[in-house]
Amino acid sequence: MMPGPETADPVAERAIAARRALPHVAPLQRVAFTVPGEPQGKGRPRIGKIGQHARMFTPAKTVAYEGLVAYAAERAMAGRHLLAGPCRIELDVVCTVPASWSQKKQAMACAGDVWPTKKPDADNVLKAVCDGINGVVWNDDTQAVVVSMRKRYGRTPGVSVVVSAIESAVQQMPLPQAEFEEVA
Repeated sequence: MMPGPETADPVAERAIAARRALPHVAPLQRVAFTVPGEPQGKGRPRIGKIGQHARMFTPAKTVAYEGLVAYAAERAMAGRHLLAGPCRIELDVVCTVPASWSQKKQAMACAGDVWPTKKPDADNVLKAVCDGINGVVWNDDTQAVVVSMRKRYGRTPGVSVVVSAIESAVQQMPLPQAEFEEVA
């Protein structure tokens, strides 16, 4: 996604400029960081009208969350170069336990016995994080070729992110082979 002038992220731009100024820094193989606060999914693009023309824009809430993701990632990168080549991304999405629940149900949720089948959708959180780290951790989210994530309840909401370069087939996560029946 190419941000327009309204959605340009100054944090990401500063991170890119800082890395260009430090060419002597060793290549990064792995970066881990946490995005604090309640996880948010990427919002759908909206259409606005300017004069006679329709224009698409990213919702302000999504832009703000992607900026928070970029800020957390920039701090973890500490001026190092972007990851190159194929990458693995792992997310641990922790949602707030509803305060209206009983103490027993809250304890069960924190223990992992109750799963958050509520908004935000896990795939939309992944999209927001991947777009937020474009130009900060990697060049583009097309580099993500292995994805692992879970969504759970916890006392402290946030998204823990680990992005690592895939150097060899040994590091790739084995995936089950799907078997399909031929339909006659």
